[in-house]
Order: sequence, then C-alpha cells, then structure tokens
Amino acid sequence: MANTDHGRPTLEAVAARAGVSRATVSRVVNGQTTVDPGLRRSVEAAAAELGYVPHAAARSLVTRRTDSVALIVPESPTRVFSDDPFFPGVIRGVAAELEAEGKLLVLMTTGTSTSHRRVERYAAGGHVDGVMFASVHDDDPLPGLVARGGVPVVCNGAVPGLDAPYVDVDHVGGVRLAVEHLIAQGRGTIATIAGPQDMVAGRQRLNGYMATLAEAGRQPVLAVGDFTHESGAATMRRLLVSEPELDAVFAASDLMAQGALAALRAAGRSVPGDVAVIGFDDITSASYSDPPLTTVRQPITEIGRTMARKMLSLLEGEAVAAETILPTELIVRESA
Repeated sequence: MANTDHGRPTLEAVAARAGVSRATVSRVVNGQTTVDPGLRRSVEAAAAELGYVPHAAARSLVTRRTDSVALIVPESPTRVFSDDPFFPGVIRGVAAELEAEGKLLVLMTTGTSTSHRRVERYAAGGHVDGVMFASVHDDDPLPGLVARGGVPVVCNGAVPGLDAPYVDVDHVGGVRLAVEHLIAQGRGTIATIAGPQDMVAGRQRLNGYMATLAEAGRQPVLAVGDFTHESGAATMRRLLVSEPELDAVFAASDLMAQGALAALRAAGRSVPGDVAVIGFDDITSASYSDPPLTTVRQPITEIGRTMARKMLSLLEGEAVAAETILPTELIVRESA
C-alpha cells in the first residue's frame, strides 16, 4: 500500500525501482543540485517508467513555491471584461510569458470591499509566489499590504508610497506628439477630456497636455472623464456648451475619443472639418471609427509581457530595474 497514493505512484515506489532512498528521490524531484548525477539519472528513469508525477501540494511545502502568479486588477469584473481592450491586452501579455515558463496565472478583480478583503487574504496567504497589479487607484491600500507581507510585487505604473518595480509607457511624450500635431494643423482651441486623476495614467496624460499647451502659449480647456465611452460622450456634450468655438479635442483614451466622436456627430459637427479628435491607446476599433481615429499608440500587450518578465526575474532572486518605460507613437488617421 505504501507504493501507491489513490492509484498514483509514490516516492517510495520510485525509490524502490531506482534502488535509492526516499530522501534521494525527494531531493531530485524538488530540483536540488546536490544529488550525484548517476543517482539522478536512475531516479529520473524510474519516475518515467512508473509515470510518477510530483504532488504539487507536497512539493510546495518543501520548495515554498506554488508555481503560480496573481494578476490583480482593482476594478469590477464588469469593467475588466467590458469593451475596453486594455485589460485583455495586458492579460494576454502576462499569460504568454508565464505560460512559457510553466507558471500558472491567477486573475483576480476587486470590484467590492468584500472581494478586496478576500483577494488580500489570498494574495498574502502564500497561495501565489508573486503578485502583479494593473489599473491601480491612488487610494487602494492593497499593493502596499501585499508588499509588506513579503510577497514580490510588480505594478503597471508607479504607485505612490510603494517601493516596487513597475512598467509603464511614456504618457507625457505621447500626449506631446498629439497636441503638437493639433497645433501644427492650425487648431485654435484645443480641449482635453482627461482621464481619472486618481490614476497615474490620467495624471500624466493631463500633465503632457498642460505642459505642451503652456510651451505654445495656449490656454487649456479641461474636462475629466473616466476612460469609458460613456464619459467621453457626456464630457464632449458639456464642452460643446461651455466652449462652442473649440476646434480640437485630445481625449486621454480611445474609448473616450470614440464617445466624443458620437457626441460631435449628434451635434452636427464634422470631424475633422469642424473639430479634430485624437485619442490614446490605439485599440483595434480605432481604425474602424467614423472617421478612423488618430491616436497615440501604447504597446498594451508588451506592458503585460514586461511585467511578467520582471516578476519571473524577482522570483529567481535577480535584480530588476525599478522602472521600465515603454515608448509611445502617434498614429495619424482621418480624425485629425
């Protein structure tokens, strides 16, 4: 009975077949390098003959590794799985890198206080080897709580007060390209639909807009949305009332830009004839907008891949750069 566990070959069975001790088999299975090469080959051959598969839970007790990494998105599931392609793009990038290294991805969202507490307990409770965060809001204590628990953390964007490596894009430089493009076209009143100001991306894209206009001696026209299509449309309608003479809009996300296009069309304003519109992201649907959307491209999937590579390096005890900033570029289409 000692040689099987519910029909599975055991360490004892492998040890008997290889003619070694159970402890030797355990060291080989758990990747220790102190085993004689000849004994290692005997153990590996015996394990292959018997079809032995290490018990993951038992192995984790020895190695203190789960071979799984969490990606936490502090948004509701409705938001994460909406028409915003940012989250699926990051998830694809993370999953591809982890899969290549034989790691499991655990995806978690924290849309409510209850789910927030549940995720905190799970992430800090030794169930995963490391945690990545995407779309963090300034007032979210979760990244700090997880990091203080000794779990390796990598973030998408710098988190105030948290000393953890992060991956981001050149928000300011990308917006500068967009606004300078509008100025070069001779646009007089360039408004922005900014993103939420409790997020690094929202603040930095607004900073890029404000700095570029200031350098050109222009006055800003500012309104704030939440990166969604609905907020872009609603904010554009308000801008048309408060600034009827505006002739250009930079929206801090493509979804907001598409909402702005819909509002302009409903108001009888032509794009780009009356109002030029530029977005940020270069989501797939940007090239199919009416008209096709000029936008700042950010490498969404590469953000996820780079985050995962940082995490894998941390788990191997390797030093990683505190920040990695990926480039952005202006993609010119018919809307501007």
